[in-house]
Amino acid sequence: MRVDGTFIAVEVEDAVGGDPALARKLTDACPVDIFAQADGDGVQILGRNVDECVLCRLCLDASPPGAVKVIKLYDNDALLA
Repeated sequence: MRVDGTFIAVEVEDAVGGDPALARKLTDACPVDIFAQADGDGVQILGRNVDECVLCRLCLDASPPGAVKVIKLYDNDALLA
C-alpha cells in the first residue's frame, strides 16, 4: 500500500501490512502519527499526515528491512535510506 502526499510518499509492503505487531510498532514509533492500526489490526497510513514526515527514520528502524519506504517526491522519488 502506498499513500502520496505533496512532498512525501509512504509505502508499506503488502506482505507485512496486515501484521498487527508491525502496526503497533509503527504507530508507537512515528512522532507525527503517519501510521495507525486499521480495522483487522493491519497497518494504515494516514494520508492527511504523510507530508508531516520529518524524515526521522524511526519507521524504518521499527520495521523489517524493505518493509517500509519513505519516498521524497520533491527529490526525484529518492528513498530515505
